[in-house]
Amino acid sequence: MKDFCLPDLGEGLDEAEIISWHAGVGDHVVADQPLVSVETAKAIVEIPCPCSGHIAKRFGEPGDVLKVGDPLVAFEDGERQDAATVVGQIPASPPDETRTEPVTASTPIRAAPAVRRQARELGIDLAQLTPSGTHGEITLKDLEEGVAGSRQPGSKRELRGPRRTMARNMARARDQVVPATLYDDADVEHWTSDADPTLRLAHAIAAACTSEPILNAWLDQDAQALRIHDQVDLGIAMDTEQGLFVAVLRDVGNRTSDDLRAGLQRLEADVRERSIPARELLGATITLSNFGTLGGRHAALVVVPPQVAIVGAGRMAPRAVVTDGGIVAHRMMPLSLTFDHRAVTGGEAARFLAAVKNALES
Repeated sequence: MKDFCLPDLGEGLDEAEIISWHAGVGDHVVADQPLVSVETAKAIVEIPCPCSGHIAKRFGEPGDVLKVGDPLVAFEDGERQDAATVVGQIPASPPDETRTEPVTASTPIRAAPAVRRQARELGIDLAQLTPSGTHGEITLKDLEEGVAGSRQPGSKRELRGPRRTMARNMARARDQVVPATLYDDADVEHWTSDADPTLRLAHAIAAACTSEPILNAWLDQDAQALRIHDQVDLGIAMDTEQGLFVAVLRDVGNRTSDDLRAGLQRLEADVRERSIPARELLGATITLSNFGTLGGRHAALVVVPPQVAIVGAGRMAPRAVVTDGGIVAHRMMPLSLTFDHRAVTGGEAARFLAAVKNALES
């Protein structure tokens, strides 16, 4: 038999969670047909069969987390494809090797992706539920009944996918960054009703990076070196049911508003569908968190290394301002800037935040 292992999925990803199998034990498969869908910290990836043959064993079921290089399936027979078209490895077992594990068939769990996703969030094992769907699939009603029957105070929920990545990044930020935060408010009373706050913020950050480029940088703490970037690749923090995603809007300083709007809409759609390529989640030079769409005014945000700064925008609301000797109500946008004080001085950060404010008010 030959083992096919979880392939290197690129972009530094070292593990994946099995979402659903597209072939069972005993099935005959052909090269390039869908074999299994897995969820990484970045997206849902479909892994094709590397060769033709019969599946003798599957080394995991939905919900299991495998490391890159762990066996996925064992094939009884089959010719290996040309190496240029194969993902993963199918090392041939030595002739004298014997396998003591029994080969058993298993019935795949049928459930829609939304049901699987909610089950993972709630910590519910789909294998323990009784399906009521027309074709033997587990429905949302089955899941709700399972939750009602198994809910216990303080039940444990394992961190998976984006939430596990977020936990790792936050721990790394805690250990590697010396954060400091500045706050201000921008008067945006003059904005038209169709103004897009995220795009206005993107342009304002790009303008501020031109005046204070040291905040558009990566810090290499081992080499004690600062890499200042020529273009602004802006990370846009996106809140989802699965966890936090930071998609990267490239070269925001040299693109039109229409182009940026189209790019942002595409990123948002890809994140929603969990189809965003991993490369679109890497390489941000500075980050924007427009948390005001959800609530809150100011925030001490988290800088994720190697970046040295993150800009936050709070909830816009009318506030009293003094103008021409009188008090009037203007729409104000709260601003927050958290920076890594190892790389950025207080003066540089203050000038950067002032530049963002001025760009928004211009």
